[in-house]
Amino acid sequence: MTDYSAASPEEFDDAADGADQKIQEPRLWCDDGWTARIIKNDDDDGWAVAMIKDGEREPALIGPWTMGRDKKNPKPLDPTAFITLVKTATEFVRRHEQQLYAMLHKTITVNDGAATISVTLDIIPDDDFPYAVLTAHDEDREQLAQVKVAATFKLSQSSASAWVANGYRKPH
Repeated sequence: MTDYSAASPEEFDDAADGADQKIQEPRLWCDDGWTARIIKNDDDDGWAVAMIKDGEREPALIGPWTMGRDKKNPKPLDPTAFITLVKTATEFVRRHEQQLYAMLHKTITVNDGAATISVTLDIIPDDDFPYAVLTAHDEDREQLAQVKVAATFKLSQSSASAWVANGYRKPH
């Protein structure tokens, strides 16, 4: 594992500050909204590459980097490697965002006998006071009810059905 702390925060701030400029150096490339920086892997004699999205302080992805021919220094970055790194880092960020969205937003459909109702739970991950919003919509996407609930509220088929059956009163 790469010790990311070996690279100074200023190095990554510099990368974020240079977001609009194109840099193509053997160990630093900035282009297309990304910065690739080759860093020393302190766990062994190898090297790693950190991919930083413009405007971010922390890398989106850190991975191993190939040694050069001398088996001592890193292989220099090149256009093909940079494009591959950008694609990999972009996909990694996209999957992380999808996973976070799926954790924070859930939807269940229930029937109350007369209509089909869509019940959603949106968790608001506030550092101090996290909470969730439970919302019901009818088949025409008209909002029927909305209540604030604890962030720990578990949305399930039975909890959604019970909320609808209880006239949309705030669940306990």
